Amino acid sequence: MNQQTAKKWFIKCILTLVISLTFIALLVIIVDPYFHYHKPFSFLSYRLYEERYTNDGISRHFDFDAMITGSSITQNFKPSEMDVLFHANTVKESFSGAGYQELADNLDRALSRNKNLKQVLWAVDYNGFLREYDWARYEEYPTYLYDDNPLNDVSYLFNKSILYHGVLTNIAMTLAGAPSTTMDEYSSWDMETGLEVILSTYDRNNVNTDVPTGFGEEEYDMVTQTITLNILRVVNKYPDTTFYLFYPPFSIFYWDSLNIKGTLDRQLKAEKVATELLLTCPNVKLYNFFDQYDVICNADFYSDDGHYCEEINSRILQWIAGDTGLVTKENYLEKLAKERDFYTNFDYDSLYE
Repeated sequence: MNQQTAKKWFIKCILTLVISLTFIALLVIIVDPYFHYHKPFSFLSYRLYEERYTNDGISRHFDFDAMITGSSITQNFKPSEMDVLFHANTVKESFSGAGYQELADNLDRALSRNKNLKQVLWAVDYNGFLREYDWARYEEYPTYLYDDNPLNDVSYLFNKSILYHGVLTNIAMTLAGAPSTTMDEYSSWDMETGLEVILSTYDRNNVNTDVPTGFGEEEYDMVTQTITLNILRVVNKYPDTTFYLFYPPFSIFYWDSLNIKGTLDRQLKAEKVATELLLTCPNVKLYNFFDQYDVICNADFYSDDGHYCEEINSRILQWIAGDTGLVTKENYLEKLAKERDFYTNFDYDSLYE
């Protein structure tokens, strides 16, 4: 091969590479499976399934004025039900295994981009009060999707996984005539419930009792920091938005584990601190459903000690719409006292008879 032929071959290779990469980039931009560049096209079908890739795109480009957010206990909410009860246009942005900071950061981005977002339903994980404010279960996130830096978009445009599992999947769905994932279906799960299912993951005879049980200045500061740097930071930044915050109704088996570990008093004191902080915000409506005993004490509603079926998500929406479980400065101490009395004196052994 002479020098001129080699040069032509090299140029052809470079052109082929450039054309191929340009085609791939254009394909990703047009299909845009995670809505990084634009809202969904009506002529394409979309599979919504990867929360940490999809949620920021929903915040950027979907039309909505209300949002449901939280960890996995919010995945079975149906935005269509919130639309009716709250006269809203709702999206769902759940994050399985999320900590407070991840949820707060995502919500802050959404609110900064969408001035029409006026109602937020936010699940405040009850077992997260006594974690560090920046606690995170996962270490790697597609942060290149969260910012406005076009340079790091190469991680999106030339990502084999996104091409195969996002772009090509959506094209295949479109060609097959399959409908897009609805917002009600997005991230939802259908798992078996009941006592046998719960006991497959919860063994009260092997609960770790080697845990802190006291509540002192260090614990007080931890709760204060976690709530202030995450929830209050966002709530106070957007005073024109109403935040419906609620403590998820964990099952009686969760409370059983607190009793076995000797941490019930610790948890209730943490709840008191968190509640008092949240009640300082005029745009917060706080709800507590720990007195919904017909739900909490019924194993048929739960798949483990904390996760409940979609029927309970629907009930939560109805409770909040009707102000059932509303916590106020006037009633929170009374509610806490009732919690302490009920969950301290409950006959937990009867659950297993």
